[in-house]
Amino acid sequence: MRALVVDHSAAGPVRFADVDEPVPSSGEALVEIRHIGLNFGELNYVQQWSAGAVHGHDASGIVLRAASDGSGPPAGARVAVGMAPHAWAERMAVSPASLGTVPEGVDLADAAALGIAGVTPLRVLRTRSLLARSVLVTGASGGVGRFAVQLAALAGARVTALVGSPERAAGLRELGADKVLTEPAGTGDRFDLVLDTVGGPLVAQAWSSLAEGGTIHLVGYSSGQETTFPSGTLFGFGEPRGIATFGDMTPTGGDLTDLLDLMAAGRLSAPVGLRGDWQDVHDAAQALFARKVRGKVVLDVA
Repeated sequence: MRALVVDHSAAGPVRFADVDEPVPSSGEALVEIRHIGLNFGELNYVQQWSAGAVHGHDASGIVLRAASDGSGPPAGARVAVGMAPHAWAERMAVSPASLGTVPEGVDLADAAALGIAGVTPLRVLRTRSLLARSVLVTGASGGVGRFAVQLAALAGARVTALVGSPERAAGLRELGADKVLTEPAGTGDRFDLVLDTVGGPLVAQAWSSLAEGGTIHLVGYSSGQETTFPSGTLFGFGEPRGIATFGDMTPTGGDLTDLLDLMAAGRLSAPVGLRGDWQDVHDAAQALFARKVRGKVVLDVA
């Protein structure tokens, strides 16, 4: 079968290859992949994965054969795959714990946009009550950011979306942002929670706007820059503030189900900024690296 595998050469980050058919264990389903969801991190930091390995973590498709131990969705079910390795192939063997059943009325391509981009902000925003709290989302024009804005607004937060340029602000107010900014300084706002996808100097700037008892959750570092805190800024009185890392790769099935239910109810939309064919994966990756995509990239598996 055909798959996109990790390519460490200058022609990368991925290439097409013929690979062996997956052989599911008793606790795995065999899924025919119809759509894949690209993420900036897994493409930009491809050196972290072994060359030649089937790449990708997010997809959607149809269950060809249910897990033989009786767990998970039956054959024929439409499913979303989230944070599961080796997803960018024509077929994959996957634990039902990483699957969410796609309800009627939800486009299978939209379901492929969930995974890392949807589950990450869901888990971060569940760490505390957000009702009438102030939340800052950095890199809000990306896939994670657009899901984060919607989910924070659904939770009752006052949401500020931070983007890199006015052009990338389009649609964020419609998703629930109360404010859309291109610079964090000078607002006078204090944030109870910051969901940061950018890293670099922006983390230090966000720290200066963090309310007592607030937390910055680091979920990405798309800037690739170092973070330096000016002398004395990490000292303070009052309720402690904190910075939390995020690398939760535990099974996503329950979270995917919650997100898919919100989509079925019309309360959450998939921020697909680029839709195409997986044959054009290199063009899609370059558009993602060049910040030309607002939201997620979803490619159809022919």
